[in-house]
Amino acid sequence: MSGLTLDTEAVEAWAKENIPGFTGPVTATKFSGGQSNPTYRLDTPSGSYVLRRKPPGLLLKSAHAVDREYRVQSALQATDVPVAKMHALCEDDDVIGSAFYIMDLVHGRTFDQPSLPDQTPAERSAIIDEMNRVLAAIHSVDLDAVGLADYGPPGHYCQRQTDRWTKQYHATQTEDLPDMEALIDWLKANMPDDDGQRTLVHGDYRLDNLLYAPDSTNVLAVLDWELSTTGHPYADLAAVIMQWSMPATTEGRGLAGVDREARGLWSDQRFIDTYCDRRGLPGIGDFNFYLAFCFFRMAAILQGVKKRALDGNASDPERGLKLGEYVPEFARAGLEAAKR
Repeated sequence: MSGLTLDTEAVEAWAKENIPGFTGPVTATKFSGGQSNPTYRLDTPSGSYVLRRKPPGLLLKSAHAVDREYRVQSALQATDVPVAKMHALCEDDDVIGSAFYIMDLVHGRTFDQPSLPDQTPAERSAIIDEMNRVLAAIHSVDLDAVGLADYGPPGHYCQRQTDRWTKQYHATQTEDLPDMEALIDWLKANMPDDDGQRTLVHGDYRLDNLLYAPDSTNVLAVLDWELSTTGHPYADLAAVIMQWSMPATTEGRGLAGVDREARGLWSDQRFIDTYCDRRGLPGIGDFNFYLAFCFFRMAAILQGVKKRALDGNASDPERGLKLGEYVPEFARAGLEAAKR
């Protein structure tokens, strides 16, 4: 059995013991596309579920933390942040070979391209507005009230994240990239003072990690909480703007060169201003730092994807290698953002 093949008999036996009403047999179908934690649809007589597991093989410390994904989504059940219902977490690697959790299957639609080619201008604007609303909701969660005050370490978030991803990048480095080293040096030299903002942050907030209702522009669930922690909210906001600066292609999934106004899509500034209005903020200074930081972190993430693909334990090795080709481009774009 390969490391990414799911032992459905073992899942069934464990789920019957840990999820009320769960019945077998289990049919598992792996979702395509994801590069981090392999994800499967489980169809059973008692209903349909989603199983997310750590990948097999040697993993970087703190990476692929499905236990954290399970914890944060469980904590958000009664908040304004839409998430799937969590059922059970298994931290025993002996069951299927790695830790996993099971949650509800949410029936909805995802949009891979921010240009939203199949929507009307009015629908595009509404979809982006809802994306903005949910982001503000994430950053407005009362950490103490939902039990997430200790979800991330205290201190300067951007400093902590820059140090962490610099180490992760160097641990998975496969070639010398002077632009990446220059970007790391710039971030360390231009680190803003800690302004005291500490909120829940998603860590990978973008359109294709949102599940929209089949018949409306409401978000039913925010997906992929692997990189979530407590920290500075502007990193999430800048991640959206970073994604939109990418090429408007299947792989780039950006809006570069798109006539946004004609298509009903929001400008960067409108997204930032609306977000600030929703959170009662006067505006954002040093936004170029947060944008450069997001390019750096994505480059480091994609370098890890590339390394896993080369090592043979990626969720989708072929796509992993293709995504790895973007590492130099993200490093260059980060340096450009730094100069704005």
